[in-house]
Parts: sequence; C-alpha cells; structure tokens
Amino acid sequence: MQVLFQDLGRRRYKETWDYQEELLKKNADIKAAQRLAGADGVESPTINHLLFVEHDPVYTLGKSGKDTHVLIDESQRSEKGIEYFHINRGGDITFHGPQQLVGYPILDLEKFRTDLGWYLRSLEEVIILTMAEYGLQGDRSPGETGVWLDPHTKGKERKICAMGIKCSRWITMHGFAFNVNTDLDYFNFIVPCGIQDKQVTSLQKELGREVPMEEVKEKVMRNFEKVFGCELRVS
Repeated sequence: MQVLFQDLGRRRYKETWDYQEELLKKNADIKAAQRLAGADGVESPTINHLLFVEHDPVYTLGKSGKDTHVLIDESQRSEKGIEYFHINRGGDITFHGPQQLVGYPILDLEKFRTDLGWYLRSLEEVIILTMAEYGLQGDRSPGETGVWLDPHTKGKERKICAMGIKCSRWITMHGFAFNVNTDLDYFNFIVPCGIQDKQVTSLQKELGREVPMEEVKEKVMRNFEKVFGCELRVS
C-alpha cells in the first residue's frame, strides 16, 4: 500500500486545515462516484496521504471541547501571538506550535481496516515505537487517547503526544501532535485535552537535550510504514 508523503514545513493552522479538507473531499468524491457507478465491490482509486507540519502557535478546540478550557481571553492570546480555532475533530483543547511534529494522515481506511479504535491505537503505536528508539517507554492511558509516560502512577502522568481525528466515509483527517522541542509554557494557558491535574512533556524535557526534528521525522516515518504496512512516497 502506497501513501503519499509531504513535509509542509511551518504553516499557519487554517491553510493546513483547508488543505486536509480538500484532500478528504477529493477522496470522498471518488468513493461517491464509484457507488453511483455500481462499483462498490471494486477497490477505490482513492489516494492516501501523510502530511507533516509545524504550526505557528495555535490552540484548537475539538467538537466535544469546552471553551472554559482556554484560560486566556482573545486579547491575551493576541498579545502572545496565539491563534484559536474551534474545529471538527474529536477531543478537547490542545496546542500546536514550533518544534512540535504534527502528523495528518488522510487515509482511506477501507484500504486498511474499518475500525477507528484500531486506527487510533495504531497512531499511538507509531509514537510509542519512536519513543522506544530514544529509550523512553511510551504508554496508553485507559480512556484517554494519545501517548503518555507513567500514566498509571498518580502525580507522574505526563502526556507527550495528543491525538484527535475526524473520519468521513472511512477517510481520516487531523491526527497527532508529538512534542519534540516544544515550548511547554503554552500549555499553561489551557487545560490540555480537557484533563485536569496531569502534566504535558516533550522529548527534549525527558531526554534533557534538544532533539533534531529531521531525525524524529525519519523515525516516525519509518514506524508509520511498519505499523500501517505501507510505503511512504515523497510527493
């Protein structure tokens, strides 16, 4: 299975959100046309994508999120140069910014497995495998999507990768946000993922050193191929 890969570099949030929507719509239109043609049993010619990006500072609130989880008002956000969007993924509030690896898979799950639980656990596994290459034990926290360290030790739980997705006609968008050398101060102004009394961390904080972004990207790409049984092709 081939997946087209693009590294978009650093972009503002809205333009990347619009680009994801465009790619999802193209695939949804292909599937709709196929159904109209009575070709339901034939594999769809949809195109799978994986986008990497670093965003300018932005808070995004998912469909089930609460505005009260944003702890600073519009004027304070403007002063700090932070954008804010209420968006159409699952999950609550999170932060995206420089030196955070954001991955957006636009996948036709009918070509993989039509199971959203499996899909989210697979995204988590990509990050867990990547962390293991740095000697860190990533883990899952029951009932809380994403990747954590010490999720079962009260007072030590810390999240390193947030996740939230949308799926339409089994086509995915949005994805994961992996804190590499992220400025964690931005998380002080929100209730991250709507979860009280738990910390946020980064590779840099855990390892005590700055980690090259290109190195992390290569590892995540390789682990994505391994977990999803695909081949990434740079487009």
